[in-house]
Amino acid sequence: MGDVLAGIHSTWEFDTDSVLIRFERGIRTPKLFHVLAERRIPYEALSTVELAPGGKRGTVVLRMVPREGADPLLEAADGQLKEASDPYRLVLPAERELLADYYATELRSALGPEAAEPAERHLVEAPAPPLNFKAYDGKASFDGKAVTFRWFWTGASSAKWRAGDQSFNVDELEGLEWRSPEVFNGHLRLRRRSSDGSPAPGGDGVETAADQDPAAVVFGLGYGLVYESLPFAASVLAALRAAEPAMALETAGPGPHHHRAARTEGMERADPADIAERIRHLGELHEAGLLTDDEFSAKKADLLAEL
Repeated sequence: MGDVLAGIHSTWEFDTDSVLIRFERGIRTPKLFHVLAERRIPYEALSTVELAPGGKRGTVVLRMVPREGADPLLEAADGQLKEASDPYRLVLPAERELLADYYATELRSALGPEAAEPAERHLVEAPAPPLNFKAYDGKASFDGKAVTFRWFWTGASSAKWRAGDQSFNVDELEGLEWRSPEVFNGHLRLRRRSSDGSPAPGGDGVETAADQDPAAVVFGLGYGLVYESLPFAASVLAALRAAEPAMALETAGPGPHHHRAARTEGMERADPADIAERIRHLGELHEAGLLTDDEFSAKKADLLAEL
């Protein structure tokens, strides 16, 4: 197409096989758009294109609808994004409706025969690691190969302190759950595979609360914000989906490393001052009776081993 369509908060640049969305960094632009900056959407990632009146008087909305499973960002969001933060919406003044209709028609003509089918792989790139954000009970980091949770003594539950800081290799994961911080009980939970590499069983259907689960971090007021935690979740999801073919080709043998063993693999040497501070916090928990003598000694040894 080779044309540009400028709207409110973003501009769409049409190419022969994709549309490049450039997001503005204005004060009223959703912060998620600031983080995304720009995204290239291949036409093969689209399911359909819609044109409808905008939410505000005097506007129209041109919206691309991606195929199921084509975009890791929307897959992670799972329908929880507010309309204003939908990166596939272009809001235009109503006087541009004819122009918007023209581009909608052109986009529809570019859709392939598989547009109505779920995508077999991600077709839109996720935000690139390294990424990190602060949750209420810990700091989450992702370097492209492993997700690490480091607990805050001011917010983490005693169950998480007892389990210790966690690190999960991508090939240990079966999936993840992102629950928006804008709703009650927002969290990011990692779904681990069983020891033989197969998806973990559902068990009795009773799930551990996120604040007690060492494979989850919880959000809260000012923590795990959408523009921080959702790109993080999308990046992790994209990495584990990319790892699935390799997992399928593995022959019988040792399964993925346990998360405690993985804690020391692929990570930089810990800061001695940080280790000392965390040991001090462990001592406070021990003195408060939240850790037994054996638990305190074991965790202290784990921390010293990181030096």
